[in-house]
Amino acid sequence: MKKPALLVLATLAAVLVAGCQNQRAPAEQAVAAAESSLTNIRDAASHYAPDQLQQVDAQLNSAKDSLAKGDYKGVLASMPALNTAIANLRDTATAKQQEADAANAKAKDAWGPMSTDVPKMVDAISSRVDILSKSHHLPHGVTKDSLASAKSAVDSMKSAWSDASNAASSGDYATAVSKGQGVRDQASQVMQSLGMTSS
Repeated sequence: MKKPALLVLATLAAVLVAGCQNQRAPAEQAVAAAESSLTNIRDAASHYAPDQLQQVDAQLNSAKDSLAKGDYKGVLASMPALNTAIANLRDTATAKQQEADAANAKAKDAWGPMSTDVPKMVDAISSRVDILSKSHHLPHGVTKDSLASAKSAVDSMKSAWSDASNAASSGDYATAVSKGQGVRDQASQVMQSLGMTSS
């Protein structure tokens, strides 16, 4: 009588173990798939949606912990929410990247004329400063102080323009235009102080 009872218990135990093992493979596959999906968008997400990425990473790490503890049922139960979070993260990062690309394309269009106009303004100021520095009489409205200020401004504008050009060379036209606009504004002020007209 004892043998059949032990056999039943052993069979039940085997069924339970098999049940757990049956859930192990799907749980492992689900975590691996989620991790792979997240890896594919990690670079864009870290740049355009870092806070959201942090939250999704926390969810994934929680699922990995459950997997390590053998809680396969818990892993599978957490997957729908995790997969939705990854999909939402992908949508957010993609949308923000498209916005950034569009802004950069617009800035690229603006950079074209700016890359010609601003160096001309700086060169004109530099030439005017050289002429006035050699002159014994400054024109009406131009003081020694404004001339000295214009001299130092030429160096700072050339340096800032170099930064703008480097940004454009690396494809970051938004930064290039922002820095270039700063140089243009400064050049306009200096031209005014030297009695020059900006074309």
